[in-house]
Amino acid sequence: MAPQARPTPVQDLERAHELVERYGWNTTCYQILNPGISHWFGPESVVGYVCKAGVTIVAGAPICPADQLAGVQAEFEKALGPRICYFGAEDRLHDLARSTDGYSTVSLGAQPVWRPAEFCRAVTADRSLRAQLNRATNKGVCIQEWSAANSEGNAALKACLTWWLQHRGLPPMHFLVEPETLHHIFGRRIFVAQRGPQVIGFLTLAPIPDRCGYLTEQFIRGPDAPNGTVELMVEYAARTIAKEGCDFFTMGIVPLSRKASGQMDTPRWLIGLSAWMRAHGRRFYNFEGLEWFKQKFHPDRWEPVYAISKERSFSFRTLYAIAAAFTDQPPWLAVTKGFGRAIRQEFRWFGRPRA
Repeated sequence: MAPQARPTPVQDLERAHELVERYGWNTTCYQILNPGISHWFGPESVVGYVCKAGVTIVAGAPICPADQLAGVQAEFEKALGPRICYFGAEDRLHDLARSTDGYSTVSLGAQPVWRPAEFCRAVTADRSLRAQLNRATNKGVCIQEWSAANSEGNAALKACLTWWLQHRGLPPMHFLVEPETLHHIFGRRIFVAQRGPQVIGFLTLAPIPDRCGYLTEQFIRGPDAPNGTVELMVEYAARTIAKEGCDFFTMGIVPLSRKASGQMDTPRWLIGLSAWMRAHGRRFYNFEGLEWFKQKFHPDRWEPVYAISKERSFSFRTLYAIAAAFTDQPPWLAVTKGFGRAIRQEFRWFGRPRA
């Protein structure tokens, strides 16, 4: 059985941060600093993970020099036991797994990728996007980058986040999508939308140091944010990092997206479950809406994102462990709470006065 995760001591968290800044290449590299994630260290490497249902779920991939990836992976697996799944892995680890026996690979979806300067040019050239930016600007929305000192624990940002979480289809998720990052900023960057003194939204960028880029970790809008606020925050952030000479910009994974493909070993039961989720899971998570939102910014390309499991065929036990990593509670309980939220939301919609 995999060992139970323990809270990371402050000195280990600082060490993990240093290694991420030096070698972080996977899009999710910064998320290993999230609360609740444990760390395994090698001489020049770190792996972030949680243990659920007897399975070790790795946050992305080992963080280390590229030419040491195979050795670090082997040492980590020797230390942590036989049942390991790398969730959110990308091409580096995928290529290594395909050349090694004993691993199964399934597609999680795809992430859109831009050069920041190309992102800005695409927005400028798109009439519909320009109209959305102008709409927000004409409503008095202004974007500023806040320092970590101003952002950490800020009550206005926290209030905006709280409202946003209360209006999601599922209870707050954790692991790689931990919402409580305002007390754990480290090197993240915060771009805040305001109308006058009122905070109406914010965008968090997480660094991807080894690719000289950033991931849009969160884009949060409050109840008073006019249409176009999120687009204005994303455009402002992309323009800022473009001026700094950054090379890589992504909005992160769209789960179940078919925009990119790779070599996989997806079992039939999981193919069927994925199809059912695409067809009926909108009540909890609007996969198509998320893909449409990111596609409208005209990505340079879409890159595949994988779950790579140390087993010959991807198992339901591994899927259950992944779900438990994100819900931090029995997955069936999270789904039950989600149904409750969905029913309450539909009652609110039904009770709204009609124009």
